[in-house]
Amino acid sequence: MNADDLLDLVDRHVDLIRADLTAEQFDTFLAAMRALFEAGTDGPAGRRALLLVRRALIPLPYGNPVREPAVDSLKLSGPASVLAPERARALSPRLAALVGHGEDPAAREILAAARRRLLAVPSRSAGELDPRVADDPLAAGLIRLNDPERGPRYPDFQFDPDEGGPFSVVTRINRLLLADEDPWGAADWWLGGNRWLADPPASLIGRVPDELLTAAALALVEGD
Repeated sequence: MNADDLLDLVDRHVDLIRADLTAEQFDTFLAAMRALFEAGTDGPAGRRALLLVRRALIPLPYGNPVREPAVDSLKLSGPASVLAPERARALSPRLAALVGHGEDPAAREILAAARRRLLAVPSRSAGELDPRVADDPLAAGLIRLNDPERGPRYPDFQFDPDEGGPFSVVTRINRLLLADEDPWGAADWWLGGNRWLADPPASLIGRVPDELLTAAALALVEGD
């Protein structure tokens, strides 16, 4: 399934997608769709964005008509997917507004509420980072959330309170979750409910084996 096929599918069923996802999950889906449009004709960026969309649709129930073709049959190893610049103009007004090519106050509020929730967790500024990662936090595998008032913020759950630096399991999972591409989605995975683990993964760091956290992240990425 290439990018155009995926857009046609979600265009037809966007209301069902919204009904079957939580507000936070739908926000993650919208962010992934925006990444797909922003990739434009950049093939590698298009493939990464398709992965983000695939991940965002995994929580859909099996009865939803989008889940099987978009998730179970999506082949990420195929040729690069590209979008012509005029592709956005072909969208239905409903999907265009939700993805950001129009105005939808409800969609904007969903996005704003989800980001306020994630920005409310304890975090630190770039100046408070351990020197070992301060030069390039994203390359180090950290989640960076941009706060319009305070600037870049790095959620505290990523850091070992005794050692100061990031937990190795956190940076490993952040890379699996493409946190550099979708920091809000990665933060939501760590801080939200999890069907594999029962509790938010961030609350289980150091309490369960690192391998279990990694397996839960892989289940999301691989669609299990």
